[in-house]
Amino acid sequence: MTPRRRPPNAARAIAGARIGAAAVCIAVLGYAYALRVSVGDGSAFDFFGYFTNQTSLLTSVVLMGTGAIALRGRRVPDWLLTARGIAVACLVVVALVYNLLVPGTGSAPPWVSALLHLVFPVAVVLDWMLVADRPALPWRRLWLVLPYPIAWLVVVLARGVTDGWVPYGFLLLERGLPSLVAHVVGLLAALLAAGALVWAASRLRVFTIADAGPPTAVPSAPPAPSSARMPRG
Repeated sequence: MTPRRRPPNAARAIAGARIGAAAVCIAVLGYAYALRVSVGDGSAFDFFGYFTNQTSLLTSVVLMGTGAIALRGRRVPDWLLTARGIAVACLVVVALVYNLLVPGTGSAPPWVSALLHLVFPVAVVLDWMLVADRPALPWRRLWLVLPYPIAWLVVVLARGVTDGWVPYGFLLLERGLPSLVAHVVGLLAALLAAGALVWAASRLRVFTIADAGPPTAVPSAPPAPSSARMPRG
């Protein structure tokens, strides 16, 4: 069984900060959902059909998982670190699309939109870039940034065909197939580019956290002196 290690103070502080940020994000999502319920639009399927809401929730879960494992002095598994990299790349696209291409859209209160589209993504990106407690992600895994957004696109486009609901106007079928294809391809290309930046940033070593050492061994008692006498010559 792998011995449990006590993480150093800096590692515990960062792990706690990640858990705290994730908890705040989940609380804000809960508040925004409660606002939707209060006006008679309580469909969780619709609410989490928005890429921002869904990605923020999943990122929060990943941050809580990595933080909890780090607080226990365990090594975070590679698959969870890769999931964190994917989440960071998706939040980069969330921030860029909302703040540069479609600023000010959405029905949530301005402070909720600012937290989900700017504050949380920036905090997650800075954490990834500056804190070197993750390995360099192998380039052969870069393609893993695509399955999640592709699955999201398939679901929302299927809903657009069946019940006419899509979370964003650029996914409306009424705008024509060429427009839809162009936006989908552009979105996936942006995600792949963001993933490449996140993968490259995983090689930065700005602030390295010293690994926790092995558990301190209890010193053994010195051997008792021998009672045997040396033979006399």
